[in-house]
Amino acid sequence: MIQRIQTVYLLIAGLVIFGLFLFPYVNYSDLVGLGKNVKVTGVYSVAAGQSVHEWGFGYILQTVVTVLLGGLPLFTIFKFKKRKVQLLLIWVEIVAIILFAIWLYSSASTHLATVSQFLGAGNIGVGFFLLPISIIFCALAMGGVRKDEKLIRSADRLRA
Repeated sequence: MIQRIQTVYLLIAGLVIFGLFLFPYVNYSDLVGLGKNVKVTGVYSVAAGQSVHEWGFGYILQTVVTVLLGGLPLFTIFKFKKRKVQLLLIWVEIVAIILFAIWLYSSASTHLATVSQFLGAGNIGVGFFLLPISIIFCALAMGGVRKDEKLIRSADRLRA
């Protein structure tokens, strides 16, 4: 299990998704001029020397989805005996990450519209770049699973 390269790729993909808890996906200054960071767990800012955390139901859902998206590649690692199931789970992960990225984009755009700003290069945080990186590692893992499947099929032909 651990000697297979797709295990490493899936582990990295899961850890990169969990990086959304550390890195904001939007940075902006509100109407007063306070810098704010939007993470999947809520909006963080500093006012009068105190850390302020604003959250709502949408951020709770983003947190839950982030945990599920980060856990799915880790779960997929343990399906190493069923390569077809592994491929299916990796496809599900990639599609779910794309849908999650669309959700984060719309959430960020809506949030910035409340302070009369638009999502641009100056507002994008590190978190937005973690999602494509995770998709790349999932695609690499898929290639590793396909190589294993091809190797098993060729060994079966030699035995028959």
